[in-house]
Amino acid sequence: MTKVTIIGCGVVGATIAYELSKVKGLEITVFEEKVAACGSTGAALGILMGVISQKTRGRGWRLRHESIKGYKTLIPELESLTGLKIPHNRQGIVMLRFEGEEVAQWEQLIQIRHSQGWPLQIWDLERLKRNCPQIENERVIGAVYSPEDLQIDPTRLTETLVTGASLNGVKFHFGAKVQNMAASDLDEANLRHCYQVQTRDGTLETDWVVIAAGLGSTPLSASLQQAVNISPVLGQALTLKLNKPLGNLDFQPVITGDDIHIIPVGNQEYWIGATVEFPDEKGEIIAQAELLEQVRQQAVTFCPDLAAGEVINSWLGKRPRPQGQAAPVIEKLSGYSNVLLATGHYRNGVLLAPATAQEIKGLII
Repeated sequence: MTKVTIIGCGVVGATIAYELSKVKGLEITVFEEKVAACGSTGAALGILMGVISQKTRGRGWRLRHESIKGYKTLIPELESLTGLKIPHNRQGIVMLRFEGEEVAQWEQLIQIRHSQGWPLQIWDLERLKRNCPQIENERVIGAVYSPEDLQIDPTRLTETLVTGASLNGVKFHFGAKVQNMAASDLDEANLRHCYQVQTRDGTLETDWVVIAAGLGSTPLSASLQQAVNISPVLGQALTLKLNKPLGNLDFQPVITGDDIHIIPVGNQEYWIGATVEFPDEKGEIIAQAELLEQVRQQAVTFCPDLAAGEVINSWLGKRPRPQGQAAPVIEKLSGYSNVLLATGHYRNGVLLAPATAQEIKGLII
């Protein structure tokens, strides 16, 4: 048996564990310092903007394309295996268009997407009003609608992945902080081999190590003298409770505009987010309540009925943003033959988790 150790159990680590659990001959162990989805995953909104993304080629589009396709089978597969339901919205994403925007770029994107087999529609203002009458804003001139993009509850998804992987034989250790990793001397190829992972509860021999720990990937890789530079970007969001659903009862898509997201999550509740707050010159981030209030107010300018909503919850999280290289980081750790990085997804961890898992699987098998 080939022993694989995964460090980190956010959506990326859990998806990797689940996908590898379907491969014969692997013995998989996951270490998580706290609980599943406790980091950036638990703070994410779960909006999967793949088809509607402006990425049309190269790695950026390939990862999105593979993930959106992957979710089509992953969700029903997990629900069938576990008997659990994963809350998700398959009514698409409506991206608002504003006055002054050129329609040509969207027409070009639609042509490309159609050639790739993905539907995408441009709506004029009349069609937008007919489908989403809750939108009332003088700047809005229409929208682009992506029926194949979706939104998913990141925490419930991760928990279901853990359940599915466990049923397939993966061993999860929560509350288990990795304290050290032992590596061999340089081999003939001038590479080291990490052969042991050490926690407070003991040591584990391993053939592969996958670091999928988000911001925790920096100290973990540094312990192997090859630090990957991941910095935090804070995001805040909130839940509004209304007395009645917005717009048409039978059409409740995600609505986004100017990087403000309005997400129906059922029971007349809507997630609103999210702020994007960078570290100061000292590398510190302190959540600013006024920025979250600005996000709420901006959402209200798009959808005035939100003004009557009661804030029943708010939360925040730190997204892992790589410095000096493109997000995400999916590669072998420099200087090591068997340490893989699956980290630094920034704002796209949930979106790119399936494709990331396939990339890691390809490197191992």
